[in-house]
Amino acid sequence: MLLLKQRGAKPYKAPLPRLTAMNRTSLLGLLASIALLSLAFFAQAAHAQTRPASDPQAAISQYPSRTVKMLVGFPPGGPNDQLARLLGLRLADQLKQTIVIENKAGANGEIAATQTAAATPDGYTLLFGSSGALAVSPSLNPNLPYDPLKDLTPISMVALNPMLLVTSPKSGITSVADLIARAKAQPGKLTFASAGTGSPTHLAGELFRDIAEINLLHVPYKGGGPAMNDVMSGEIDMYFAGLSTALPLVNAGRLHAHALTTSKRSDTVPKLPTISELGFSNYSAIIWYGVLAPAGLPEPLVTLLRKHLVAIMNMPDFRKQLSDLGAEVLDQNPAEFRAFMKEDLDKWAKVIAAMKLTK
Repeated sequence: MLLLKQRGAKPYKAPLPRLTAMNRTSLLGLLASIALLSLAFFAQAAHAQTRPASDPQAAISQYPSRTVKMLVGFPPGGPNDQLARLLGLRLADQLKQTIVIENKAGANGEIAATQTAAATPDGYTLLFGSSGALAVSPSLNPNLPYDPLKDLTPISMVALNPMLLVTSPKSGITSVADLIARAKAQPGKLTFASAGTGSPTHLAGELFRDIAEINLLHVPYKGGGPAMNDVMSGEIDMYFAGLSTALPLVNAGRLHAHALTTSKRSDTVPKLPTISELGFSNYSAIIWYGVLAPAGLPEPLVTLLRKHLVAIMNMPDFRKQLSDLGAEVLDQNPAEFRAFMKEDLDKWAKVIAAMKLTK
């Protein structure tokens, strides 16, 4: 609206041109066309954000334009969750985008792995996976809905976590020798917890039971956190716990540590012997962690995510945090990670077959 002013006079309002029927029809048509074009533009923009870019360079330039999910197959409080959150916090800074940690607990991490395998390979769904669901479950579950080597894209190995043989202070167990003596005196009475049937903590216990020739009662849980709680309370006698979560509780006197499951001692607890040192030379069991995506993730996105993960693993504060938790950085590129997974799959397949374990 045009306004004209004269000194000493009221503002003059120029009259608007009259709309004829023809003008009115043309104007309505123009407005409708603009509305349709606007809807088409926003729909195309939204679609471009949700579909994987066909051009590899476009995939890099557009990523990440929205929140990235990182699935964890265990409840909050366990080692998987703790390490995923330490990593996710820094990856969010690297990508300059929000990363949401989603806990899909149950079935030894299989639920999270299944959902990741079924997701769109666009980089917006990642898996912080561990050896249970990726190296053990395939030999225990014949109906597993995913193949770790075919349905997932390894991006980077991140860390390994030795396990500690810990007992409840209320159990009165003073050493590995004492534990074995009690188990032989009362077969099937001592209990050992696990983070789930087929989990690394379960197989560590089964392997120990087999090598030590003792009878223990296995009590599976839906994650390391709940299992640890019942060991501390005295409801369960023993547990093969990840060093990263067990060590603070050991230092606080809430758990008693007796031996490591690795083939060599850890720099974090150098005075603690390994089970192999105590007369069981064939014993070795570790938990490993890595970042994966659905199969078919474009190679440029694999390279981009791997670059950021390497930068994080080289951060002194990140390495120190892992060390304080008892974990160690294990940097492997996608090809090395895939080969490592294959080797671990074959190892546990033989152990499970020999023990005739089923899920």
